[in-house]
Amino acid sequence: MKGRPVLSRPSRFDILFEPLQIGPVTSKNRFYQVPHCNGMGRAHPSPMAAMRGIKAEGGWGVVCTEQCDIHYSGQHQRELRLWDAQDIPTLARASYQIHEHGALAGVELAHNGGHVANLESRAVPIAPSAEATRGLLPGTARAMDKNDIKAFRRWHREAALNAKRAGFDIVYIYAGHSMTLPINFLSPSRNKRTDEYGGSLENRARLLRELIEDTKEAIGDTCAVAVRFCIDEMMGPRGITADGEGYEVIELLGELPDLWDINISNMAYDGATARFESEGWQEKYVKRAKQATTKPVVGVGRFTSPDTMVAMLRSGTLDLIGAARPSIADPFLPSKIEQGRFDDIRECIGCNICLAFDSLGAPIRCTQNPTMGEEWRRGWHPETIPPKDTDDTVLVVGGGPAGLEAARGLGQRGYDVILCEESRELGGRVTREARLPGLATYGRVRDWRLEQLKRMRNVQLLPGNRVTADLVLEAGCSLVAIATGATWRGDGVGRYHTEPIPGLGDVDVFTPDDIMDGRLPHGRVVIYDDDHYYMASVIAEQLAAAGCDVTFATPEPTVAAFTQYTAEQKRVQRRIIELCSAVRTSTALARTEPGTAYLACTYTRRETAVAVDAVVLSTGQIPRDTLYQELAELGPATFEKAGVRRVVRVGDALGPGIIAGAVHSGHLFARTLDTALTDEAPYRRENVTPDWDRPLPLRGTA
Repeated sequence: MKGRPVLSRPSRFDILFEPLQIGPVTSKNRFYQVPHCNGMGRAHPSPMAAMRGIKAEGGWGVVCTEQCDIHYSGQHQRELRLWDAQDIPTLARASYQIHEHGALAGVELAHNGGHVANLESRAVPIAPSAEATRGLLPGTARAMDKNDIKAFRRWHREAALNAKRAGFDIVYIYAGHSMTLPINFLSPSRNKRTDEYGGSLENRARLLRELIEDTKEAIGDTCAVAVRFCIDEMMGPRGITADGEGYEVIELLGELPDLWDINISNMAYDGATARFESEGWQEKYVKRAKQATTKPVVGVGRFTSPDTMVAMLRSGTLDLIGAARPSIADPFLPSKIEQGRFDDIRECIGCNICLAFDSLGAPIRCTQNPTMGEEWRRGWHPETIPPKDTDDTVLVVGGGPAGLEAARGLGQRGYDVILCEESRELGGRVTREARLPGLATYGRVRDWRLEQLKRMRNVQLLPGNRVTADLVLEAGCSLVAIATGATWRGDGVGRYHTEPIPGLGDVDVFTPDDIMDGRLPHGRVVIYDDDHYYMASVIAEQLAAAGCDVTFATPEPTVAAFTQYTAEQKRVQRRIIELCSAVRTSTALARTEPGTAYLACTYTRRETAVAVDAVVLSTGQIPRDTLYQELAELGPATFEKAGVRRVVRVGDALGPGIIAGAVHSGHLFARTLDTALTDEAPYRRENVTPDWDRPLPLRGTA
């Protein structure tokens, strides 16, 4: 925050701020924002560029783009592209804003081969060998012939030259995540060729060698050439492994590029959530690369601890601390470490909501950082916020993620704030959810905000205080934010059932609120998941560990279906299959009788009786907005007499959803003093100029 005194950092962290030469360029420090997707890309180039610029302002030595398609035959629907010179201005916008703050700009050139279906261009995908395209769209990627390989090298070289023209300092050859042509040529599971590009490892590595040499020859005098390499495909001997051919590839090619960016497999592993992997868990994979090359190596591991970062450098595991998600949660992480402001670091919780919204084709967002993706659209900055511009005093009712963020933002602006929470504990849902299996890091949402709030003399925190309508009127505050959260439904209404499930009064029924309050069922339990995110599956883990015999049922064809967007669905489903006595997908809880639950196929409606001692419902949520409704009934005259000019709902009390939504809602209130819908869009949009020579006639005109 501006105005905060600069502290001195302990000398053991100095290694993080040593410059490092990468080919012909030099990074000012060891903080390296690796390429990461963001849901903005070529559709929203201004927000994309502004987001990268904020990272550079926050002290990252290197800031990279997301993947950048080099040709229409390997296109990703949302990411950047550099097909030809026409795309240079979009990329240059990003490199300019990165350079403005003294960081190196990197671009990740990519051809997705058979990993994509080319929905826009309709080009038949290409691959090392003929194979079914990934995803569900029926189609086949054709095997590349020698002319295709020559053309691919030509496309890549021209894209590298255009990247240099766009102002980039580091240009990538993307052979990572098991999803691009270079890694698919390397992988024995995808490359079945019998010519000089197939068979032996040296042959399968031929294309990657040629791409490195081509790129070095074209731009290596002024730009560093990096290889992003999947050192382990996480499929055992069928693919590349860190102890096998992954290591051997770096032995073969180790001195050719200027930098190695090491990752593993796909995002289910490389971007594993905190539920499945801890900070730095990839060390055993990336350290193999350093043993085979003298060139700088960067790797990731959801690094949030400065001590872990130092250990990675001192042990020789890495030369640069790579980060995607930690740089999203806190774009100013390097600056805060440099200034010794360790308590101000906004730590990533490893929930992958950032990845989820990119997967959904929407601009990126973050549970911890509500300004992510809003830098250009709304002009929000992660560290600064305009000072107060009214004489309001504010009462925030509710100390969950929305209430805490509202109070923090308002306090930073200089408003006098009173925050009341009914419970003796602050944190609301994040405090309760953090006690569930695998979700401990969710507590960071509470901890960071409390750390900021405890320094603010203009904010009073009053836990253990239940607020009534009368107390609101007596508080003497002109603005009131109702952030009282939501409760889980106990009637089974959700996405599938729009009416209560019959017979629930005949069995013991539990909701996630009951589980989080420590009231657990026993014996035979049916967990019915019509929420489709993490809640039902983590409850299943908890009950299985407590000795319950669990049947897991969901109307969706997969367990925890939304987690396909957070790249953890397969790992979730595997764990649930291992822990539960039965898993019933495409199955709804139809009705219950004493001792029996009837599960019905969502297609045929055929019912199966299951003996139960209890049912756990993870379906819909209802806002806890009783206080708001009571206040709304009092009318303007009563408000005016009490000096209250506005009462608003914030977070789950306005609309239950994900934690990121609640935090964003609280931040929106802190900035605008309201959360109501407006007649006009409250954020900027890209201004696209039409190509036609004259405007089309309006309806009703001559």
